[in-house]
Amino acid sequence: MVSSLRGPTGISLVLLGVGWCLSGCAQDYGFAPPSNSQLVTVQVRVHPDLVAEKLEVMYRSASCKRTRRDARGEPYEVDGFHEIDVLPQKNGSTDIYEARIFKDGGGECRWKLSNVTFGVAYKEPTPFGDGVRYGAGGGVVVMFDEHDSPHGGADIEASGNLLIKKDYYPWVSESYIGGYRKEVSLAGRGDIYAKYRTSDADSVYFEPILHTDMVVSSEQPKVHKKGLFTIFKYPDGTVVADGHSEPDILRLEAIRLKSENRQ
Repeated sequence: MVSSLRGPTGISLVLLGVGWCLSGCAQDYGFAPPSNSQLVTVQVRVHPDLVAEKLEVMYRSASCKRTRRDARGEPYEVDGFHEIDVLPQKNGSTDIYEARIFKDGGGECRWKLSNVTFGVAYKEPTPFGDGVRYGAGGGVVVMFDEHDSPHGGADIEASGNLLIKKDYYPWVSESYIGGYRKEVSLAGRGDIYAKYRTSDADSVYFEPILHTDMVVSSEQPKVHKKGLFTIFKYPDGTVVADGHSEPDILRLEAIRLKSENRQ
């Protein structure tokens, strides 16, 4: 389901599959941002080889609780929560995609913005070979309250608006055990998601810098056998099999900087 919601400033927000109400209770769990709700503007500068992914936006409520059970089966309450998906929109003729999300979700539950997950992915993986799929990487999570996100807690505690620039390298991986797979991912410093926490941001800007000529490839062993490791081939021709399961980003950056200094 695709629907649009007009914000308090007249901005049309495109939402995907919005589940406004939580079932099983007579209380009104509706999402109703007030006319004076503040907005957070999320902007992503998108490289031509990439595409902006939808924003997964989570709201929480201290008023409308959910019941969970611990390891002994004892019930306990947590803040209520629900998610909406928001499609970023292209900003005119620029390469920036933008979405604006409500800080105050309103309604009887007084929903408050908790976190947002967004990022980029490869638009078309097939240039890296037939049957290549997109893997992972290029994600950002921003937390606006004390709660951790579905992807874990923050790596960086910040204040105010965020300006995020990250270098990414195409990583083409082949694996065989459990069925053949070939994927291209965005390899960068840190985990799949760069995770930040800021309680007072009005804008978040993300610029993924894709180094298309710095491709690293890897091939996993075809069988489980002691002494067999994933083989990595770096852009300068270096071949490494040292037991790591992911590319050495510091090595990639050193190769890139060396190449740039030669130019």
